[in-house]
Amino acid sequence: MEMNLAGKTALITGSSDGIGLAVARGLAAEGVAVLINGRHADKVDQACKSIGELATPAVGDVATVDGIAAVLKAVSEAGGVDILINNAGTGSNETIMEAPDEKWQDYWDLHVMAAVRLARGVVPYMEARGSGVVLNNASICAVQPLWYEPIYNVTKAALMMFSRTLATELVGKNIRVNCVNPGLVQTPDWENTARELTAESGGDWQGYLQNVANEHAPIKRFCTPAELADFFVFLCSDRASYSIGSTYFVDGGMKVTV
Repeated sequence: MEMNLAGKTALITGSSDGIGLAVARGLAAEGVAVLINGRHADKVDQACKSIGELATPAVGDVATVDGIAAVLKAVSEAGGVDILINNAGTGSNETIMEAPDEKWQDYWDLHVMAAVRLARGVVPYMEARGSGVVLNNASICAVQPLWYEPIYNVTKAALMMFSRTLATELVGKNIRVNCVNPGLVQTPDWENTARELTAESGGDWQGYLQNVANEHAPIKRFCTPAELADFFVFLCSDRASYSIGSTYFVDGGMKVTV
């Protein structure tokens, strides 16, 4: 299927590894110039080298005002972007009764304010070009929370609502905004967690992940980052031109409600 994406430019936050890197590779394969974002310059440079000449570094911590400024400087130097994918994020582990205000604020800045600030920064470029795409990577936990990460659940739910609200605001400017709620995706974070949890019991981290999949996903396996990236690439393309303000679940049947 021809995606008609060649020649466009995309900023993908949190793209030095995991889902973000897979999305960047998927877009680059379609001829999209990709701005690779992460907090650590060495990881960003390594990711850029793995993609090739279509990749440009955009180093900065998007959870901070200064980091956003650094990323937007890279966007300006690239001449703007056609596509923004807010992907940067991480899981949490706490209880509501015990988590301090600072932890709530950190996750709010990373999952919500980063998307708000970057939208404000890049939408003018899209307006000047006459079109654009904004995709926000939330989580199934936005609607089907896991008990051990309430801050993650709440901030991802807010990101989902932000997506819908921004879509309403920008649809008249030919800028499409959508949200993706993945289920279990086998990222480096999941693998590292599994290794840590099984280190003293034989180290069968693959078996641990399989048990998680058996418990939560009817498909009985994790999604690969590349599988999820294919869906993002489609939503970036003109093939999804009537998709506006929607939330798409890519979860292997994990969500139990309609």
